[in-house]
Amino acid sequence: MKPLLSWLSPHLSRRRFLQNLLGGFSATAALPFLQGCASGSWGRVVIVGGGFGGASCAAYLARTASKMDVTLVEKSPRFITCPFSNAVIGSFKQMAAITHDYDGLRRRGVRVVNTTVSAIEAVGRQVILEDGTRLDYDRLVLSPGVDMKWNEVEGYDQAASQTMPHAWKAGEQTLLLHRQLETMDDGGVVIIAVPTNPYRCPPAPYERACLMAHYLIRHKPRSKIIILDAKDSFTKQDLFIQGWEKLYPNMIQWVPASQGGAVTHVDPATRTFYCEAGAFHADTANMVPPQCAGEVARMAGVANDDNEWCLVDPRTFESTIIPGIHILGDACYAGAMPKSGFAANSHGKACAAALISLLAGREVKDPIFLNTCYSLLAPDYGISINAAYLAGEQGIVPLYGSGGTSPLDAPPEVRRDEAKYAEGWYASMIEEMFG
Repeated sequence: MKPLLSWLSPHLSRRRFLQNLLGGFSATAALPFLQGCASGSWGRVVIVGGGFGGASCAAYLARTASKMDVTLVEKSPRFITCPFSNAVIGSFKQMAAITHDYDGLRRRGVRVVNTTVSAIEAVGRQVILEDGTRLDYDRLVLSPGVDMKWNEVEGYDQAASQTMPHAWKAGEQTLLLHRQLETMDDGGVVIIAVPTNPYRCPPAPYERACLMAHYLIRHKPRSKIIILDAKDSFTKQDLFIQGWEKLYPNMIQWVPASQGGAVTHVDPATRTFYCEAGAFHADTANMVPPQCAGEVARMAGVANDDNEWCLVDPRTFESTIIPGIHILGDACYAGAMPKSGFAANSHGKACAAALISLLAGREVKDPIFLNTCYSLLAPDYGISINAAYLAGEQGIVPLYGSGGTSPLDAPPEVRRDEAKYAEGWYASMIEEMFG
């Protein structure tokens, strides 16, 4: 079988493929599995977590199964996206551009409750809210994202994140890191510490380095950025390195694990990172710690023996530990799929289809998943990777021949186009979730 993109011309045809993927297929990827279910099925679905996974699942249930009782529990009244948060740090987007409310879901008939969950009683199939309210469910969906593993790196606890922000949950941490960059003197040092896989959005630290460099080269050109990495390779590596050399020569230094880049401990008081390569003092300190499934998943007892990630049936996202509970997005182990917003969006659609079938007593169809990831190296310089995946007996595996990455040595107009596509990719997801 010929790879899906092998017959495309390197530029225009590939762009058309991506336009079709983003403008059409991504928004309707789950619809073939939902056909015949539009009349809806009586049932109660409670979804905890209103990010890319949970909001997508709620939106597609509301759109396709109008008779289903869908409740979304999300502690925050607004969702701030990690995608494009690096652009906020790099000073060319505002927080308002990545902040969204749940009014669109309410208009679709989803009951949205802004509170926290205090307990989950799986045997009685009830979610207990902070005020004591009990929500009965036939199926429970958890999409809690990630939590930081405090103290996994010696010296890095929650208090330390106020001095060495992780900014891996968008919001106040994003602004904190942005302010450090803004107030840093010209000639200062930015350090980004990157954990081993798996973690949320694998290319994001390297995009962050680029967008910080985009700010620095215009305002503080004598500054430098050091990436201390616990890995020896990363996604879209050749494309990133080529971009660094082209856009920010001699400004970004990458120290992989093989060169002693894995951070073992930190001193928040002095913003110092320690690793085999030495001690590195930062004027702007970005410590990205190891991560695990969000607290609600661990509270529910659906995390694995290491209490890190949640194992699921790849066709339905139902927990392999507790029946009736489904886990989406970053919190689950999704085989070959990375932890990303678009992946969670794809999980949400597939899970919606599975829930409708399960509650109607129908056979669950094998889903196809998509993941597309754009990275900005500058406001007008974008790169991407995309792939399709199949779910079956072997878990979630790549669809042979699907997907690809942006071409190396592409002309400037291709990079500009990809940056525009990144904006469309984001707008398309937000519209289908919250519009």
